[in-house]
Amino acid sequence: MKLNRFLTKLVNETVTMELKNGTQVQGTITGVDTSMNSHLKQVKVTVRHKNPVNMAYLSIRGANIRYVILPDHADLNFLLIDDAPKQNPPMYPTGTVRGKGRGGGGGGGGGGGTRKPEESTKKDSGRSGGGGGGDRGGDRGGDRGGDRGGDRDRRR
Repeated sequence: MKLNRFLTKLVNETVTMELKNGTQVQGTITGVDTSMNSHLKQVKVTVRHKNPVNMAYLSIRGANIRYVILPDHADLNFLLIDDAPKQNPPMYPTGTVRGKGRGGGGGGGGGGGTRKPEESTKKDSGRSGGGGGGDRGGDRGGDRGGDRGGDRDRRR
């Protein structure tokens, strides 16, 4: 059981917390969030080597808490029961392969369409079928037909 889940079960209990700077805080827990930030009411704060100060409400950052001292009457057997909902097993067994991430499979680069004989002597403009890709872009593969650099005036 996670500590913050345990502390959420202590709502309306009076506890003493010792902070990392040595300050002791005694009060009634009104709430604890996922970062273990604790909210207390009817609080008595005792800073090290100083007089205690009473406050109506106080919030403590979870990372500053060193110890939580529980009341003597707290039923630990009840508090430690993990009643968190069980996570469902995964929908697909661990061994199955479901693709390769973004873009899935697909071939390598290059290849693709066929060129007409008169276009093979021209400089690639990116509009010929199949591989190439103009002056830039390298082997993009497929019969994309889009303009990838080269002569942009040919589009019009």
